[in-house]
Amino acid sequence: MAFPGCCIVRYQARSNNLYYWYYKLQATEPIFPTKSGKLTRYKHLGASGTEAHIEVLMQINRRNQLDALSRTLDSLMHCWSDLYENSKSENQS
Repeated sequence: MAFPGCCIVRYQARSNNLYYWYYKLQATEPIFPTKSGKLTRYKHLGASGTEAHIEVLMQINRRNQLDALSRTLDSLMHCWSDLYENSKSENQS
């Protein structure tokens, strides 16, 4: 599953008058290790359809599903709280 705040970014590279599109995973803060041991905000995924690109697409999709479920659960908890408070005040009257 992708880390919260990560997204896929498409960028263009040029070589000998040819243009190529590549993808990278971008985080809001440095979380990806580099060869030197430092952390960076970017992880190169390669061209569209590569194994790394597809895997990250699936990870982002799972993160989005989890975030949506979390928002739904929060909404249900607020609704339940409102209903509970209303029924409690009606019983006291």
